[in-house]
Amino acid sequence: MIRKMIRLKNEKQIDGIRRSCRMLSAMYRDLVPLVKPGVETLELDKWTRNWIKKAGGKPAFLGYGPKSNPYPAALCISINHEVIHGIPSRRRIAAGDLVSLDCGIDLEGFFSDQAITVEAGRVAEPVHALNMVTKECLYKGIEAAKAGDRLLQIGRAVYGYASLRGYGVVRQFCGHGVGFDLHEDPAVPNDPHGPNPKMTRGLVIAIEPMINLGTGEVELMKDGWTVVTADHKLSAHWEHTIAVFSDYTEILTEKIDP
Repeated sequence: MIRKMIRLKNEKQIDGIRRSCRMLSAMYRDLVPLVKPGVETLELDKWTRNWIKKAGGKPAFLGYGPKSNPYPAALCISINHEVIHGIPSRRRIAAGDLVSLDCGIDLEGFFSDQAITVEAGRVAEPVHALNMVTKECLYKGIEAAKAGDRLLQIGRAVYGYASLRGYGVVRQFCGHGVGFDLHEDPAVPNDPHGPNPKMTRGLVIAIEPMINLGTGEVELMKDGWTVVTADHKLSAHWEHTIAVFSDYTEILTEKIDP
């Protein structure tokens, strides 16, 4: 049996991750105004690559994954029923689209991860409500991340908030440890199932609710990356990287209001 290893971070290491996170959030603040009807998603990815390079970082997603099928972009762009890992293309964003953006930066060996969902133009009220509840789920999960408590309290908070409002919660994909690499232990589920270690000082994790308008079930597309809702109803995705300290929890990525 292989035991998973949670790599805790010291204050100096957390400061390095914090700098990476702040760079990522600064990128998002410049990117969000560009996410509008008529724009090709491939152009948004090219812009993101250039921004990160000029800022002195490296795109953490570009080339990530198996050698046989590495992720080909710096930015995941998932639209409407696409949940996560949508690949940028010549597709143009349309008015009323729900556009989820997910990105990470490698800054001198320290990794950040953050996702936001942008409403392109005016969207229907149920679409906006889904987006807002997903964002609220993220902060409910963060509130539950405290030293001395158990990890699954995060998933309990996320799942409880979303399910009571009639939304589907994605369970096949979840948050994760981050900082020394893009994905580390522990897994951070959006429901209260799985290993339940105690959260301690030095834990750095990405919490990322993926909430659907219909079922929580998802499917993987033939490209090996794009995940879509099983019923093709809409999905939203929000994510922060956080650090747990003895007496408080810090959100390392910064608030973005699209």
